[in-house]
Amino acid sequence: MEIIGPDDALPGRRVRRAAVAGPAGSGKSTLARTLSERMGLPFVEFESFFHGPNWTVRETWQTDVLKFLEGDQWAIEWQGEEVRERMTERLDILVWLDHPRAMTVTRAIVRTLKRRAGRGSKIAGGNVEGPLRTFFTDPDHIVKLAWRYHPLIRARVHKVIEENRYPDLVIVRLRGQRQVDRWLDGAFARNLR
Repeated sequence: MEIIGPDDALPGRRVRRAAVAGPAGSGKSTLARTLSERMGLPFVEFESFFHGPNWTVRETWQTDVLKFLEGDQWAIEWQGEEVRERMTERLDILVWLDHPRAMTVTRAIVRTLKRRAGRGSKIAGGNVEGPLRTFFTDPDHIVKLAWRYHPLIRARVHKVIEENRYPDLVIVRLRGQRQVDRWLDGAFARNLR
């Protein structure tokens, strides 16, 4: 296993399977989509596997995710406790968005406000995130999830590192949007040439 930063070169082999780890508000979906576009990899937003209408959990979500992961090439968010290990064992690269907690929570707030200003743009399963005022009544409000999952995601990535069960896995640790942009325009871009 290799852990690299925003300026370090990626290993010489071609990246075929990539996942992006981070809490809500870190930009993992945006980055996974960007990686997919730049590398020509299939991408499916993880939440579209998971959420059905009215925030129901789709009965087939695990089967659907695992079928997607059987492919030779893909990009996805590193989510889903029940499928995360199977995902990790197939990865070439895990991009860890280890942003400061204040940054991810602020982004979750801004995202919620923008979606409400846009009259509740639909997300996975045709659902609409609740307005910021539901923060006080909804235990799973996106802003609360951003706060709650920040240390959990960090612990999960540390566990992968400490267990060292994936010798070919490369983890790219990025802290803050400047490092993300620097990596995309620098080391990552050079790997595509």
